[in-house]
Amino acid sequence: MIAGDVADALPPNDELAQSFELLADLLQLDGADGFRLNAYRTAAQRIRDSATPVAALALEGKAKQLDGIGKTIEAKIVERVETGEIAALVRLQTAIPVGLVDVMHVPGLGPKTARRLWTDLGVEDLDGLRDAAEQNRISALPGLGEKSEQRILESLARPRADVGADRVLLGRALPLVERLIAHLATHSACERVSEAGSTRRRTETVKDVDLIATSNDSTALLDHFVAFPSVAKVTAHGETKATFVSQDGIAADLRVVSPECYGNLLQHFTGSKAHNVALREEAVRQGLSVSEWGIEDADGSVTTMETEEEVYAALGYAWISPELRENAGELELARRGELPALVDSIRGDLHMHTTWSDGRASVEEMAVAAKAQGLKYIAICDHARRLRDGRLAEQVAEIVAANDRVSGLRVLSGVEVDIRADGSLDMPSELLAERDWVVASVHSGFQDSREKLTTRIVAAIEHPSVDCIGHPTGRKLRQRAPYDLDLDAIFAAAAATGTALEINGQPDRLDLRDVHARAAAAAGVKIVCNSDAHSTRALAYADFAVMQARRAWLTDEQVLNAGSWREVAPRRAGASR
Repeated sequence: MIAGDVADALPPNDELAQSFELLADLLQLDGADGFRLNAYRTAAQRIRDSATPVAALALEGKAKQLDGIGKTIEAKIVERVETGEIAALVRLQTAIPVGLVDVMHVPGLGPKTARRLWTDLGVEDLDGLRDAAEQNRISALPGLGEKSEQRILESLARPRADVGADRVLLGRALPLVERLIAHLATHSACERVSEAGSTRRRTETVKDVDLIATSNDSTALLDHFVAFPSVAKVTAHGETKATFVSQDGIAADLRVVSPECYGNLLQHFTGSKAHNVALREEAVRQGLSVSEWGIEDADGSVTTMETEEEVYAALGYAWISPELRENAGELELARRGELPALVDSIRGDLHMHTTWSDGRASVEEMAVAAKAQGLKYIAICDHARRLRDGRLAEQVAEIVAANDRVSGLRVLSGVEVDIRADGSLDMPSELLAERDWVVASVHSGFQDSREKLTTRIVAAIEHPSVDCIGHPTGRKLRQRAPYDLDLDAIFAAAAATGTALEINGQPDRLDLRDVHARAAAAAGVKIVCNSDAHSTRALAYADFAVMQARRAWLTDEQVLNAGSWREVAPRRAGASR
């Protein structure tokens, strides 16, 4: 236990988080690999979100209990507490101007260009960047030019975008929901319990976590709820409701209701607001009034329902999957009984990485873990740039060996190729033609013009060996906006060639987003739901891709890897290129 006076002197979470964010940014300018950068940025976010002082946890050896903080980062936190600084950060601050971080984040630049502006023009911060642009010194550098200079000035004139710092990723909130439901279900006072709110609708980010339960002893169940091991602070604790903030900084709310109106409360608190407003407006036209407590008719009689199915049926609708409740046409189709049967699972994962590129597990380890999850086929899609100088043949040999050793699962020889600035790919066509599955992705030049980025991706779509475009819009939730694309042109090209577009299940990507995936499928494009896993644990990210597909109204027929490999392979071979 940390004494009160010592605890008061510890660096606050925001200050610690800023240190790790700065460390990641300076490492990026220094050319560090993506794994290190992501580790520090993930740790920074966990520290900022935590409702418990992480410095105190680190001194007690408990910071590692927070998801995303390991031994190395905990040691750096302790170093910061004991010495007042992080030595690695001090070294970088001495070598690289800190103001260059802001330059790197200007749309249209990036770490390599920022470093070049520093070494060639002496630009060390935004003021220096503005001066260089206004003096036309940037346009004099080869590869930049007047258009780049103008875009820089325009970017500097715009306010920075809001990244939604008050919301957390579904990938962080959902595990908490699952643990809470399991925690409540073990108590004898719990009769029924369900998630509600935006987590139940599987939105990309959520503000808090909502649960609805029925109980034979609400006091006992609420006491059990606030006794959850990860509680940092209880903010409300009444007779029918309790709220706490978890150690990860996520607010969780439990409402305990009587069984006869459980369906009404669950429907109401699942939302969305737009769905519920449209539902109520239609009910008013029928002479009814809908609330969380029941359905009131013209005579003032209130009917309560134990299930959501009863609520929707009483209003003339088929039950509507929570993912569809966004007032996007679902009510009309539910009234006609024409809602689609949403995709529920996939049989294969067609995008994952191993130690042959930037993954953390071997081919066989990924195969064994995938089989344990019930998958029937996987495509190993290591980065082409890591498979040169004979490494591709060695990787293929390991894939062949994994197929021999892991029964009941087909391991495909795939690859993820970079889409270069001119639309070409970073692996020779003859080698691409030998792969079972080819994912093409943009990994650089995010700030290219709309026309150039679209042309690059369309060129990749039209390549005869490309099967899928990975994370098509390049967004990173809370970090990077999607790049500007003519999606209609991309959908048209993909539909014409039979090239699939990916829903990438990494919780900070979920790219394509739901409305774009729905539009792509409507245009005749096949969608694949992939994990883009870089570890065995991350194979579970495929579930988030399926959740996104459900929000996009997609069916088994529209999701390519919901079928068997025998169904996928002929379609791939028969695509018109």
